[in-house]
Amino acid sequence: MANPYGDILRLRGALMFTTAGLIARFPMAMVGIGLVFLVEHTYGSYGLAGVVSATGTLTLALAAPFLSRFIDRYGQSTIMRPALVASNIGWIAVLAVAHHHGPIPVLFSAVIFAGAFAGSMGALVRARWAVVVTTPRQLHTAYALESVYDEVVFIIGPMLATFLATMVFPSAAILAAMVFSLGGGLWFLAQRGTEPPPAFTTQRRKHRRKRRREAPPAHEPASTSQPHSDIPDIPVLQIPTMWAVLLIAVGVGITLGGTEVPTIAFSEAHDAASMAGVILGVFAFGSLISGLIYGARSWPGTLEVRLLIGVLALAGFASLLLLADTLWLLAVVGFLTGFAIAPSFTNMNAVIQQIVHPSRLTEGLTWGSTASASGFAIGTAIAGVVVDAYGGHAGYWVAVGGGLFTTACALATFGIIRRALTPRAFPPSTL
Repeated sequence: MANPYGDILRLRGALMFTTAGLIARFPMAMVGIGLVFLVEHTYGSYGLAGVVSATGTLTLALAAPFLSRFIDRYGQSTIMRPALVASNIGWIAVLAVAHHHGPIPVLFSAVIFAGAFAGSMGALVRARWAVVVTTPRQLHTAYALESVYDEVVFIIGPMLATFLATMVFPSAAILAAMVFSLGGGLWFLAQRGTEPPPAFTTQRRKHRRKRRREAPPAHEPASTSQPHSDIPDIPVLQIPTMWAVLLIAVGVGITLGGTEVPTIAFSEAHDAASMAGVILGVFAFGSLISGLIYGARSWPGTLEVRLLIGVLALAGFASLLLLADTLWLLAVVGFLTGFAIAPSFTNMNAVIQQIVHPSRLTEGLTWGSTASASGFAIGTAIAGVVVDAYGGHAGYWVAVGGGLFTTACALATFGIIRRALTPRAFPPSTL
């Protein structure tokens, strides 16, 4: 029996760049919790630690799309090599300020600087898959695989960061994240054979061909969609369908963000605070399993229908959190809720790949990550307020509200997404 994951990983350079990309993504799951441990240890305030950590997360999420715009234009290695160096200089500054108990505004400035240049490694990896694969079916599997890798990172990363910060020394988690960032990132960027061609270079080459009246080359890189001319080359945020996907991504983020703080509070209320990390890991494990299953085969229905089904499943399972009155039942419902996460993100990324011009793909995928991360931050913040006021279990109403919001957005924009995909829609048998 054919193994679709083995098939795509045997494509040219795929195993190498996706392994490097996996390593380079660990900081996104380690830096936040690492900052909490470091700042609390140094400044003695969980409140300050939480704000500093949130600042770093939001800075990365908001800055990454603009950094990706330059990446699409000038190339991944050209932009991200100096960006990674700059980001890690920022983290060195964070460690230095925290170690010397420096002024809080300086600490915030260093965190903002480090986050602004971190970039979205997941978007860079997905952009490479769009160049390397040769069929829509392979792209479906590749995006599902990347969703699985995201869950691997969010299962292992927080546990590793917690161990390093508590058992070694408080800044060890940040230092380890820097090693992953530079080691994995520079290894990934060194693989030039699978790097998407920069838009600036491509445009300049086309201009030279036109000026010299040369015939088009006999062989163009394999594409997973229609020719580039089939997709309008317009700014990402001027695409109405993109806003539809971003609204859905924000809703998914709110739903997920509405589970974290309530789970911690619910576990503490049951005198099992240590179980919070395990249960949150079950959420991610459910997503990991579903991602493997979803990417391993073809599924009936069009892409927009599968996106809607995934969103409805996420909202439905999230609503069951209100019925969980024991930790074991919460773990079961958490697994089911997680089961809808990876397919939803896989489908959202697939829609973005279909509506955004290839020369702007990294930026488009990064905006998707930014929307979900922003939604996660919103959900976490609201859930924290609800938990303080009404208790841990009540906080799950935020996840339910996020699911309802996501469902409403998906239903309201279904026609917009369908019309955008129809000219380039793939038959159900191939995707």
